[in-house]
Amino acid sequence: MPHDDARHGPAPPAGTAKAARRPRWQVWSWWAGAVAVVALAVAGAVTRRDELAGTSHLLTHVSLPKLAVALAFEAASFVFLAALQRWLLRGAPARPGLGTMTGLALGANAMAGALPGGSALSVAWAIRQLRRRDIGLALAAAMLVVAGALSALALALLLVLGALAADPGGPGAGLRTVVLAAAAALAATIAAAVFLSRSPGLRRAMRRAGRRVTVRWRAGKRLGSLLADVAHQAETIQPGLCGWARPYGLALLNWVCDAVALTAALWALGIGVPWRGILIAYGLTQISISLRLTPGSLGIAEASLSTLLVVQGLRADQAIAAALVYRVVSFWAAQPIGWACWLRLTLRAHRAGGTGAK
Repeated sequence: MPHDDARHGPAPPAGTAKAARRPRWQVWSWWAGAVAVVALAVAGAVTRRDELAGTSHLLTHVSLPKLAVALAFEAASFVFLAALQRWLLRGAPARPGLGTMTGLALGANAMAGALPGGSALSVAWAIRQLRRRDIGLALAAAMLVVAGALSALALALLLVLGALAADPGGPGAGLRTVVLAAAAALAATIAAAVFLSRSPGLRRAMRRAGRRVTVRWRAGKRLGSLLADVAHQAETIQPGLCGWARPYGLALLNWVCDAVALTAALWALGIGVPWRGILIAYGLTQISISLRLTPGSLGIAEASLSTLLVVQGLRADQAIAAALVYRVVSFWAAQPIGWACWLRLTLRAHRAGGTGAK
């Protein structure tokens, strides 16, 4: 992407562009994984023809008005994500509007889901777009880090609530035990990290380690300076314990709306919702999607969700149909919209660069 650093503030660190590129072997393995998933899907289609016939029947009878409800909640999910990110930029001289932030969220999501190394590329693109709007590099990076942390904690809460709601004697009792044990371990880890972060000795040790890195590693000084700036910006975001309720609520609403979209997909197909197990199935699916082992988690997301829904009591044909409709709503429908937002914001930034505007 061509750029003019004189117009858009200081250039990013030299390693930023390289960090956005994956080694060639990772790109090839990414595509190989995609091909393997497609091959497995074809093999599964041949061996599971009866179940797929039931799935096809369900898909041809999907209710379009109810499907529109699922799409509306999915759109609301992106708006809440954009509102979270915008809130975290409240210390900036001029925050972008909610519409611009929603476009950024959609564009970054499209890149992350469709390109090899898309997660890194989407972060680099989002930061560049924010810098063109007078948002400093450190503040933009801190916003993304804090937003990611809040989203992870919000998803963890949904998983815990799902595990608590699940039937202890039901078909998913094993999953319930695993999730609750993992949640307890996570809570203990966070508590230990908070406790250790308050230790003066640990802070001195970390500063000494940082100084060694800056001396022995050529790029260490620049990286250390950037990380220090990001940490400082993250500290300035802190609104106090009660003040975190609003951004955490926005992060939680992002996931809740997406989970409601899954529920609406089941409703549109005329499938009874396994209420006591829907949240745990949804949360574990999101963890598998976040790994991005294939383009757009193709195959991984569908297999994970359909398997977990079967564990919660749905028939195989119902679970597959629900997974496919949910993916259409949450991924495929968002792709063209996201790329349209990417194109619009990118072209606008180039036009603004040509005129000297921000």
